[in-house]
Amino acid sequence: MNAKDVVENLKLRFPNEPEYIQAVSQVLGTIEEEYNRHPEFESANLIERLCVPDRIIQFRVSWVDDKGRVQTNMGYRIQHNDAIGPYKGGIRFHASVNLSILKFLAFEQTFKNSLTTLPMGGAKGGSDFSPRGKSNAEVMRFCQAFMTELYRHIGPDEDVPAGDIGVGGREIGYLFGMYKKLTHQFHGALTGKGQEFGGSLIRPEATGYGNVYFLCNMLKTRNIDIKGKTVLVSGAGNVALYTVEKLIELGAKVVTMSDSDGYIYDPDGIDRAKLDYIMELKNIERGRIREYAEEYGVKYVAGAKPWTERADIALPSATQNEIDGEAAKALVANGVIAVSEGANMPSTPEAIKVFHDAKILYAPGKAANAGGVAVSGLEMSQNSERLRWSREEVDGKLHYIMNDIHENCMRYGMQSDGYVNYVKGANVAGFMKVAKAMMAQGII
Repeated sequence: MNAKDVVENLKLRFPNEPEYIQAVSQVLGTIEEEYNRHPEFESANLIERLCVPDRIIQFRVSWVDDKGRVQTNMGYRIQHNDAIGPYKGGIRFHASVNLSILKFLAFEQTFKNSLTTLPMGGAKGGSDFSPRGKSNAEVMRFCQAFMTELYRHIGPDEDVPAGDIGVGGREIGYLFGMYKKLTHQFHGALTGKGQEFGGSLIRPEATGYGNVYFLCNMLKTRNIDIKGKTVLVSGAGNVALYTVEKLIELGAKVVTMSDSDGYIYDPDGIDRAKLDYIMELKNIERGRIREYAEEYGVKYVAGAKPWTERADIALPSATQNEIDGEAAKALVANGVIAVSEGANMPSTPEAIKVFHDAKILYAPGKAANAGGVAVSGLEMSQNSERLRWSREEVDGKLHYIMNDIHENCMRYGMQSDGYVNYVKGANVAGFMKVAKAMMAQGII
């Protein structure tokens, strides 16, 4: 395989999908050497089969707003690869959603799920519908209309969606309720459900907690303690909120959070009481992060991201491509020693090069933020067995999985100079499991 030739061919076939091409390019460049050690992969054209999704489902979603007007959005489900288990991946409701973004996310999800060691394939879905500014009744009607088409393509042994940006506990509840009504089945067809109807403890916290666990494993390789370290966090959704919660618990000082309008900088650090304020602001009042700045009298920067502030660690936990080359240079210049991704592909290729050139610790999202889908997998297990594990049991399993992911990344990513390329490590480790499963199952 020549990675550049494969990417150029995909650009010709899918010319209007930059995020998808970016994700494929990043992965293929790191697995090329390992792939070419296995000539049987090339004879089966495995790489092209792995890059192109198994199927893409598109549909119109018509729903009625509170004024009685009929609204129309697009719905999607990308079922990318099920070589190691049923399709698994989130549903995203956001105005930016399009095929390119969902194909990149489904592609990444395939490797992320493989890294967890749990039997889950890769998928992603969503809609260009945004819950922001909508009433509960409007969100419910949209979710019900969305599930009216999606239910045909999902199930506990086929495809198990979860939440993502714009899809939290409220939306999962509405989606599950409609799925149950349409199928007359009560089973684990979605994860991220409420505690009252099959959800797993610490599922909302899992991505953020898992990212911090992975970060701590990286820091240990350099004998660095997270206690007392100053941390930049972006985002204010579940990933960011529970990342901050775990960092506070471990004694770190978090000085930033953000949303799509801008970021706050609190030099005294966000403590437990301040975090509780943000949780209520974002989860109950559906407010904006600038209200924190007004409440506590701290700096708020509109239309910007927090990467120019001075800190020891950066945890991007918002969305893709939020750290570009210039932002990465600012982080390194300001003394950042580690970057661990809570979001999916938040660093551009230029930013990743800056991190690697500076030899700082850098963890890609497919490894560092795999805690969310790991606990989704644990929720699937609990649903199948009709069991409910304690918070301690689930957290212990999450900790074990994140440690295992870190070890696999080190095994495949260790360079001759002792620097660990976690990007290569994660990509190769995830790829090899999927590739071997595909080879064993024949050309299908």
